[in-house]
Amino acid sequence: MSTIRIDDRDDRMIVTLDRQAQRNAINAAMIAELHEVCTVLERTPKPLLLTGAGDHFAGGADIAELRDRGRDEAFAGINRTLFDRIGRLPMPTVAAVSGYALGGGAELSYACDIRIATETAVFGNPEPGLGIMAAAGASYRLPELVGKSVAKQVLLAGRNLDAEAALRTGLVMDVVPAGAHVDAAHTVIDRIGRSSPLALRLTKVIVDAPGTHPFADDIAQAVLFESSDKHARMTAFLDRT
Repeated sequence: MSTIRIDDRDDRMIVTLDRQAQRNAINAAMIAELHEVCTVLERTPKPLLLTGAGDHFAGGADIAELRDRGRDEAFAGINRTLFDRIGRLPMPTVAAVSGYALGGGAELSYACDIRIATETAVFGNPEPGLGIMAAAGASYRLPELVGKSVAKQVLLAGRNLDAEAALRTGLVMDVVPAGAHVDAAHTVIDRIGRSSPLALRLTKVIVDAPGTHPFADDIAQAVLFESSDKHARMTAFLDRT
């Protein structure tokens, strides 16, 4: 791996974007390497902790590469395809964000299930200023995360969301002091790890499915009701009371 660092543990995978000189800008090599991460996590599901090396999460996509992309690359949805794949990973994903999460970096964080931010975090999508749009998921993820009004402020009016605004609008779960974001994300994953993996997987699928789906909820619950894990966990709970 040339653009990311991977710490693959039994109960989680930690991936650090590592192009510090470019503020961890997302280039084609990073896209390819993150696809490899997805392949591993699809085969062996576990929570993902995603963060950036140094002061920033990701300052955007690599502008030099974007400048040379044309219509065919746009139709291929190079960044969007990866971010959608991250969004579909079977187990919860947590982005630990400090500094800039702009453009493609913001969209990568939006693709994660949960975001933890430092006081230095700044989220924004300045793509229209470069003659393009935020087309790697922001148009459909950001309105779901913060509401259409705030999403339009970011996507159309160039508003950046600092840590306080991100917390107030629900974009992030918590704001922590500078340097504490990765530990805070590990604490969230520790809590996730105490839950049933199957219950987490089915809950994520149901929550992410469009519309209302009461019958799907019932089917998923029926599967869980028949699991040995459910019986063991409830027995242990009753034994403690």
